[in-house]
Amino acid sequence: MTVVLAGQLTYSAFEAFKGSLLLPLTDVLGISIGQFGTLMGWLGIAMFLYIPGGWVNNRFTIRQILVAWSAWRMGTALALYLIPGLSFNIMVAIAISWGIWDAIGWPAVVNGIAFLSKDQDKEGRGLAMGLLESIRRAVEFTMNIAVVSLLAIFADQATTVMRIAAITYTLILIPLILAILRFVPKNATAEPESSNDTANKAALRGLIHVLAKPRVWMAGIAAMCVYWCYVNLIYSSAPYLSLVYEASAAQAGAFGIFNTGLVGIFAGLVAGLLADYVFKSSTRMMAVALTIIAIGTGILFLIPGTNVIVAMLLLIVMAFGVFMGKAVILAPIAELDLPDSINGSAMAVGSFLAYASIFWGNPLTAGLVERAGDNPTAGYQQVFMITIAVAIVGAVAAWTLDIINRRAARADASRA
Repeated sequence: MTVVLAGQLTYSAFEAFKGSLLLPLTDVLGISIGQFGTLMGWLGIAMFLYIPGGWVNNRFTIRQILVAWSAWRMGTALALYLIPGLSFNIMVAIAISWGIWDAIGWPAVVNGIAFLSKDQDKEGRGLAMGLLESIRRAVEFTMNIAVVSLLAIFADQATTVMRIAAITYTLILIPLILAILRFVPKNATAEPESSNDTANKAALRGLIHVLAKPRVWMAGIAAMCVYWCYVNLIYSSAPYLSLVYEASAAQAGAFGIFNTGLVGIFAGLVAGLLADYVFKSSTRMMAVALTIIAIGTGILFLIPGTNVIVAMLLLIVMAFGVFMGKAVILAPIAELDLPDSINGSAMAVGSFLAYASIFWGNPLTAGLVERAGDNPTAGYQQVFMITIAVAIVGAVAAWTLDIINRRAARADASRA
């Protein structure tokens, strides 16, 4: 729970606000929506730094990284909300530092989940990864609902309420840091192999060793396909109902919250349970999830303009597959049984591959829908076609990795 919360509370006073509290947040910071987009863009530099972040995760313990990450976030966020008239250039510098730390801290979170949930029969890893997704979504939902409720009650003091909420959520990092120091044990880090070796060289050697493993790349490709499908799902929920079926903003919004929020909370728990106690493998769970995405989206593609209820049901099937896969998105890397000293770098490489589709998925999907103009159905047909192809590629990668893993396990058993 401590590591899971470290993966959410560090984002709770800024990124977690962007979905439902964007306008009050920009008012507090005194910036425009465009400037907020610039800050989010700079946070995206984490994508380019995940692999160097793998070296850091080999060199330092999970506990050291999470404490340093949380402390930096807390100090800089307090500066952001407490210093009046803060220069936008300073805000950009803070966002850049957050992006750098995200490339180090997020792999430490997923590595920590894998490390703490490991046991002899290997059950629990999939459930732990599923809980990471479910609990993070539930915590964000609850914390944002609390702020929205206060804004509704004290509508005339919206900026003050938002500032107090942001500062309060930042200060929550103090008990989090104490919990990390108390509950997160030290894990193995890269160690020199000779008197002429150094810990820095050992960490780099471990990163190169991870990069040379085909199974890490196969797991990463499957994860990338899951996340690409997730990006497409975001554009295919509320916007799809609005543009294709002309649903009202309230109707489309309600469905969007359900399909990309509550379904995600439920699917994460289900995916973890299925991975550990039914399929006995997170890799197999991801393969099944991608197969479900391909089937649900495929039917939606084959019957364009169908009854709105049928379309909504198929979108729910698509969402369930997406969030089942997203819940265990990096768990297949944990199943490779890499040494604890290099597992952090494996999670960093996996994170780089998994989230790379952010760069092309958003502009591609948005562009297809926008270019369709007065014929949104045609644009979404293209989006669905891409989603089907991506899901099939990911499913093939995951099923292939599952076969290779089983053969490797049998070979190890025979040698034993």
